[in-house]
Amino acid sequence: MNGWLIVNSFMDSDKFKEIYTLLLEAAKAKGISLKLLKSCEITDIVGSSFSGYTLPDFAIFWDKDVMLAQQLENAGLKLFNSADAIYACDNKAQTYISLAKAGIRIPKTIIAPKTFEGIGYNDFDFLKNAIDRLGLPIIIKEAYGSFGQQVFLANTLDEAKEIIKKIGHKEFVFQKFIKNSCGKDVRINVVGGKVVASMLRYNDNDFRSNITNGGNMKPFNPSDAQNQLAVAAAKALNSDFAGVDILFGPDDAPVVCEVNSNPHFKSTLECTGVNLAEHIINYIAEELK
Repeated sequence: MNGWLIVNSFMDSDKFKEIYTLLLEAAKAKGISLKLLKSCEITDIVGSSFSGYTLPDFAIFWDKDVMLAQQLENAGLKLFNSADAIYACDNKAQTYISLAKAGIRIPKTIIAPKTFEGIGYNDFDFLKNAIDRLGLPIIIKEAYGSFGQQVFLANTLDEAKEIIKKIGHKEFVFQKFIKNSCGKDVRINVVGGKVVASMLRYNDNDFRSNITNGGNMKPFNPSDAQNQLAVAAAKALNSDFAGVDILFGPDDAPVVCEVNSNPHFKSTLECTGVNLAEHIINYIAEELK
């Protein structure tokens, strides 16, 4: 069996290379030939079938280039995760629409109305409405972003206006601030519909728990309700594997914060000793038997 590991052409920091190495090593240990390819190495005319390439049995698509993913699927290549799953996870507005449709518990969310580059927002009545319905402080989250870097907390109307002005024409959502989960959440990694590793992330100095933002981590044994919610969320977005972030809602009722289609699992390995790469490779091998 042979496959491609498709990665972004321009994200070449050690943080990402460590993940690629873990996947390549896990495939080798399983007797699978896995070749790393940057997205810019796989280009073809739209509508063609990549005839200049010998397509492998599968590809692990460790990028968010949905257009390329769709082209490869149209050419008949099996992707883990699929283009639809990547899009549903990457665009957070779409994430919440899909989760809500499936009856998955999420924070109360309002999607900001669309504007355009060069126009921005010249009327903030929609912001006042969001605050009236969700209260203050309020979460403002860009639709696209990673490591918590595009997530903001506004304590006042004026703070929210300034954040929105900086976001500009990019898509974003408002969410109700869940005080009970301030600075903490649970990252639950799901592969093939099963929970394989979990950890508690916490930060005493920031409302975001992300490790990249200075958060800490420790092994965590999720409740049955947390595990079930994580598996249901991954399934709702049609993901083969995902890192599901679970908040502690009122009375500790679990709430899905985000679902990551290509989770950065090096921290999970360091925290729990569980190598997500091995589980992903084993899952793919079983699926392609």
